[in-house]
Amino acid sequence: MTFRKCSVALLTFALASAVLQRGDAQAPQPVEVQVLAINDFHGNLEPPGGTNGLINTTLAGGAEYLATHLKNAVRENPNSIVVAAGDLIGASPLLSGLFHDGPTIEAANAMGLALTSIGNHELDHGISQFTRVLEGGCLKENSCADGEISAAARFRYLAANMVREGTGELVLPAIEVRTTGGVKIGFIGETLLGTPQMLTASSTRGLRFLEESAAANAAAAKLEKEGVRAIVLLIHQGGRQGPSDAPADPNGCANFSGPIIGIAERLSPSIKVVISGHSHQFYNCNIAGHIVTSASSYGRMYTRVRLTIDAATGAVLNAAAKNEIVSRDVPKSPEQTAIIARFLPEAERLTRRMTGSIAAAILSTDNAAGESALGDVIADAQLASMRAPEKGGGQIAFMNSGGIRADIDSTAATGRTVSFGDLYAVQPFGNRLMVVTMTGESLRRLLEEQFRPGGRKMILQVSEGFRYEYKLNAAERSHVVPGSITLNSKPIGAADEVRVIASDFLISGGGGYPALSEGRNAIIGPTDIDALVEYFATHSPVSPGPKNRIVPVD
Repeated sequence: MTFRKCSVALLTFALASAVLQRGDAQAPQPVEVQVLAINDFHGNLEPPGGTNGLINTTLAGGAEYLATHLKNAVRENPNSIVVAAGDLIGASPLLSGLFHDGPTIEAANAMGLALTSIGNHELDHGISQFTRVLEGGCLKENSCADGEISAAARFRYLAANMVREGTGELVLPAIEVRTTGGVKIGFIGETLLGTPQMLTASSTRGLRFLEESAAANAAAAKLEKEGVRAIVLLIHQGGRQGPSDAPADPNGCANFSGPIIGIAERLSPSIKVVISGHSHQFYNCNIAGHIVTSASSYGRMYTRVRLTIDAATGAVLNAAAKNEIVSRDVPKSPEQTAIIARFLPEAERLTRRMTGSIAAAILSTDNAAGESALGDVIADAQLASMRAPEKGGGQIAFMNSGGIRADIDSTAATGRTVSFGDLYAVQPFGNRLMVVTMTGESLRRLLEEQFRPGGRKMILQVSEGFRYEYKLNAAERSHVVPGSITLNSKPIGAADEVRVIASDFLISGGGGYPALSEGRNAIIGPTDIDALVEYFATHSPVSPGPKNRIVPVD
């Protein structure tokens, strides 16, 4: 009896050992997954020119080359998902912008884009127009030729922190789960909390934007509840590496600063990777245990994220990221070439139309005061467009530097002639100009609003005849030197009234200059691009602005 019990016990142990050994032998191996990410593409189907087409000294960008790089990366690992972190469209070159970015939607489809977060520029013309773009078809005001009709988006937009005012309902999905290689990856999409400050009031009417980290953590908790343990955040907010004499490292994180730091520090540990954007910078950081990356802008780079995932539990065992340059030394993608060829003839008809000439390169690079030669020229063009009494009687024009998207140089303007395409690249938004009445006191407050917490300054470009001095190292609301605000060399008193020109974007609160929204007796003028085209038609050859209207004194 004892022997039989012992025999049964030994047999049971042997069988159990065999099962364990067989289980060990058949234990699933970890799965290697690639997440391939871009950000801030802004419809740059053709290779961007000038400094916008470089990563340090390497020529980069262009949808034909980007698609090939992504295809090659997917060939290396079929367990790949292509994603983006917002501003895929908006502020686009004429080739895409003329067709309301339908060509970019098609290009993204052909690249195999699966998911993207929404960015502020997707909402440039409001949520209804954005929805129309995603649905495809003819988006021009008049009838379209067959070659001008675009396809619907085959990828998904995500926005965990954008809800409808009043109801709190999500406008777009917050999360998406994709399976590749037999494992699940959860994605969360967000735009920046400050999106309303980047747009006209009408563009975000009826929408509310939530704090990014809280919304992301709530979405991550939902994914975890569904059993998803590998989570990636796509967020249209970012930072930048600090200035350096040497070229910045595309995979560096030196002297890093920006809003993304605080967001990342508040994120749930379950969010392993953060694909960021908005700042148009490249970096590869580890912040509070999260990989945080950005791949510059305009399709000049992409981020390759490698995730090693436990096939049994779905947990991330290891994560690593690398930013890679979209060099132009690879074959062009035939699919992208075909898309460009369909839309190019109509775009080129406008692009090549000559509008004037330049006396020398006109650049958007700021001097120490925050003033640029191109900023001066644009402000002068806006003043010229609304200076006449019958057009509003404008006396001073303001232009936000963030709205200047390209230089006018010898690369863009061959032989110093300037085309409509050159000017459109500088101002692709189609903002409407307005002129309003402001007092000298409200004008002073506007100038003080340029100086932000933490020593940041957001200097507005100004038109000829206007001048002021400021101290950067001064107490809050005390930066502008008293008595220094002048128009045509005459001081502007607190009670004096002046007619001020700015875009509807600025006057409706965009950019964070509330004093502009207090202006009275508004008159609506032409679009900013029309004003610039008219200025070049009547003032060519146009010289660079003098950069002497804004004077720092400390």
